[in-house]
Amino acid sequence: MPYYWGVDSATTVTNDLYDCVLKNFGKPSYWGRYLASVPGRVDMLKKEEVNLLHRSGTKILPIFSNFERAIGYREGAVIAQNTIYRARRIGVPTGKVVFANLEKHFDIDEAWIRGFVDGIFTSGYKAGLYHDPINGSFSTAYCEALSHDKKVGNQLILWSAEPQHGVTILRRAPNFKPRKPPCKGNVWGWQYGRESDVCPIDTNLVNGQMFELLW
Repeated sequence: MPYYWGVDSATTVTNDLYDCVLKNFGKPSYWGRYLASVPGRVDMLKKEEVNLLHRSGTKILPIFSNFERAIGYREGAVIAQNTIYRARRIGVPTGKVVFANLEKHFDIDEAWIRGFVDGIFTSGYKAGLYHDPINGSFSTAYCEALSHDKKVGNQLILWSAEPQHGVTILRRAPNFKPRKPPCKGNVWGWQYGRESDVCPIDTNLVNGQMFELLW
């Protein structure tokens, strides 16, 4: 199976930033960007960025991060609806994957995961979660959610934050070996390097199945 190298950034993709990545790392097959702004932390994806990336032959990995905990079925469904709204607003077509961002310090329970998956499932999008399978409570919550509803394991696409190998150029990307929860899961993406000191990006690998679902 082929694997595809790409990046994600909290900051707006400009011509200068794209050229920085191209010159110092290689051509990204995709770029992770955020569907809504978080003041002081992430910039919102704009139409100009979409056009720049698509003209450059780079797909977009859409991320929603406007929440700080993941507790309760209803909250999971609400975050799903907010993700769907933002994805539609910027023009992400149905059939593509949209990710919610779960940080390792978040409180997470199994009901939230089921609520998010159910909420995305009816929209025509594919549900994705960025997560840390080692640190924090994600793996326990995820495996419990799976035990309650097999749809979690079948529908959800996982983007792992571990292990960390450090940022690399395209040609020196590691073999695709993300850490996974200790139960069934579609771990199709891996953010293996964070916070480059050359360009403000993280580096990633995804498998062919996930790549086809990017916008």
